[in-house]
Amino acid sequence: MDLPDSLAAWLPQARSITVLTGAGISTDSGIPDFRGPQGVWTRDPAAAALSSIDAYLSDPAVRRRSWQARLHHPGLTARPNAGHAALVELERAGRLRAVVTQNIDGLHQAAGSGPGTVIEIHGTMHEVECLACGLRTPMRQVLRRVEQGEEDPPCPECGGIQKSATISFGQALRPDVLEAAVRAARECDLFLAVGTSLTVHPAAGLCLEAVEHGARLVIVNAEPTPYDPVADAVVREPISESLPRLVRAIAGAPIDGAS
Repeated sequence: MDLPDSLAAWLPQARSITVLTGAGISTDSGIPDFRGPQGVWTRDPAAAALSSIDAYLSDPAVRRRSWQARLHHPGLTARPNAGHAALVELERAGRLRAVVTQNIDGLHQAAGSGPGTVIEIHGTMHEVECLACGLRTPMRQVLRRVEQGEEDPPCPECGGIQKSATISFGQALRPDVLEAAVRAARECDLFLAVGTSLTVHPAAGLCLEAVEHGARLVIVNAEPTPYDPVADAVVREPISESLPRLVRAIAGAPIDGAS
């Protein structure tokens, strides 16, 4: 991918960059997205019910199916790809304000992103949370119970319903996490939206938070998004190829005042 002249001219000027990542950045790690042409929900619309908190709480069959899906989730064995590695490079170059991720796979941290850098607005699949008492347990520990025959393992402390520590449809985002994400969008001079359809709110609205506070917006996504018209640049090339090139264009430029 050759950067357009206009993009190549101002991209290296970015000093504080916030990145919003969606499922598209993890597809090259073997984790399918949800809404793309081969997405999980595109191929199996019924699978969307597994992401509804109301269905999960009311229907034991949904919970049983969810636990089987967790048992075989590709995120348990996936490895970071070149897109994740590029953002680590950006952080090491001193240009990264934050990575706000809609993903639950933990691949940013596995690639080397600092724990204080990554804001997981939809939670993590690597922990289990009791919906009654709030107890948190490592996912692999609970999955061992599923492998041993427990179809819907209850909380070991209070007997309540457990689920992955992720945000399902119908659940509110944690206020402190959302606040941190909004602050990161408002305090950057470049906002990169990578591999996200920008149709799920409030995450998608971070684009406007950034633009309205003076940041440039670059969208890297295979399919059109509702925010393309307000973007300063839109990149359609594969993320594992285009994101490293974008990062090299940024990180290769010296920070003002640096030797």
